[in-house]
Amino acid sequence: MKNQQLKLRMMIVTALFAAIIGVLAQMTIPLPLVPITGQTLAIGLAATILGSRYGTLSVILYLIIGSAGVPVFAEFSGGVSKLIGPTGGYLVGFLPTAFIIGWFMEKRGFNFKNAVIANSIGMLVTLTFGTAWLKIAADLSWSAAFAGGFTPFILVGLIKACLASWIGVIVRNRLISARLLFTEEKDQTKSA
Repeated sequence: MKNQQLKLRMMIVTALFAAIIGVLAQMTIPLPLVPITGQTLAIGLAATILGSRYGTLSVILYLIIGSAGVPVFAEFSGGVSKLIGPTGGYLVGFLPTAFIIGWFMEKRGFNFKNAVIANSIGMLVTLTFGTAWLKIAADLSWSAAFAGGFTPFILVGLIKACLASWIGVIVRNRLISARLLFTEEKDQTKSA
């Protein structure tokens, strides 16, 4: 397959994952300060399946679409105000999260064990960005921001990290086998 065709295919897959993030963002459990959403699961899936480059590009595309006002953020919301509001840190934190998950797996191998480690680290990155932003945007104390923006999400975050790892590695392997996903790096796809 020609290089241009490969790039086009990866651009299409990247756009598809931006849409998947938008769809899973609508799975919401409301909480007082910050809702639990499917966004972080989708970010983990994108990075686990696509790696650092295309996983991060799918997040960038998702954030651009949402910032433009398309209601792809949690609770069918959109606009720049969401990025600068109290929960904007989580959205911004998705960028380093996707990159770190993909980068870690590219360096260590695309298997379940590495995916769980990478997605757990990614979850902590998202929560750290979100909590710091929540503290500043909502003018909270560190203890209040931590109690409202970090602690309630640890267990759910670890569950989503495991789900993203399990589903992501399986889907990645199947997409590669079906020649629908092409990678530049060497995969270590066997479970460790």
